[in-house]
Amino acid sequence: MNSLTYRDAGVNIAAGDALVEAIKPLARATTRPGVLGGLGGFGALFDLKGAGFIDPILVSTTDGVGTKLRLAIETGLHGGVGIDLVAMCVNDLVVQGATPLFFLDYFATGQLSVEQAKAVIAGIAEGCRLAGCALVGGETAEMPGMYQPGDYDLAGFAVGAAERQTLLPNGVAQGQTVLGLASQGIHSNGYSLVRRIVDGIDLTGESPFGPGSLGAALMAPTRIYVPALLALHQAGKLRAAAHITGGGLPGNLNRALPAGLAAELDTACWTAPPVFGWLARTGGVADAEMLRVFNCGIGMALVVDDPDEATAILAGVGEQVFRIGRIVPGAETPEVRVAISPGFLA
Repeated sequence: MNSLTYRDAGVNIAAGDALVEAIKPLARATTRPGVLGGLGGFGALFDLKGAGFIDPILVSTTDGVGTKLRLAIETGLHGGVGIDLVAMCVNDLVVQGATPLFFLDYFATGQLSVEQAKAVIAGIAEGCRLAGCALVGGETAEMPGMYQPGDYDLAGFAVGAAERQTLLPNGVAQGQTVLGLASQGIHSNGYSLVRRIVDGIDLTGESPFGPGSLGAALMAPTRIYVPALLALHQAGKLRAAAHITGGGLPGNLNRALPAGLAAELDTACWTAPPVFGWLARTGGVADAEMLRVFNCGIGMALVVDDPDEATAILAGVGEQVFRIGRIVPGAETPEVRVAISPGFLA
């Protein structure tokens, strides 16, 4: 008789079962009104009425963390990319006026390390907690031969809802103000360029622009802006919002503007975290290119009628707010014009 087993082929079912048991408490800690059942079913159930919605529109997003995963693998710092994964999805939901409801993840690797996977999923659970959404399930795929030893890939899927009449953008007009919410670093975009810049540099060495190691500084997770935006939106003070990811301010804020309008921004209105100046100098990257690739200090852009009132609400929930520009007449295709002040990233 042939005694070949699935484990001989590289798949450890027992490790997968151990991981599920390890993450069940993490998932339970993220539950919210509307969740039915728990981990282990063939599908996750959610009751929109139980969550308090009357005439809901569902909003869904999916995203990954990109090549920031390469740095996570090289540094052994895995928890932050779990937060990144959630942030990249829920920040895109909330700019449309939606409340994030639930999240699912996909974790794929060649040979499952329960310790590594648990660290990642613990970060995902923490991201869900920060966003107020439930981690209701996911998929852990062990695929021998598909990944190098120690490598893994991540994808995330989020679903939210908004009452039909509260969807964003809504009522963007000439003369309104653009506010920027501070980022805490690179977030999760542009890491192919980051990795090119730091190639050959010791990531375990002291960071030249902040406390701790360079690797840890580069791995600072993406901020989750859900509570701040919901507070502003529920107060009726938000016209539009844009999550500043790949493409920077010019390639994201334009997506929140209607035809015939433009946004004029001035970099003199905010202070970029020092990581961006260090990357620009070390890599010889021009300011315009930095703004096209990175958030450069603004992780979320908001369009509001009353900047003073909006700033007070946002500061009240812990946000650092910059008044970065205004809405002006524009062409049929919306655009963002950024005035780059001398020494912006010096």
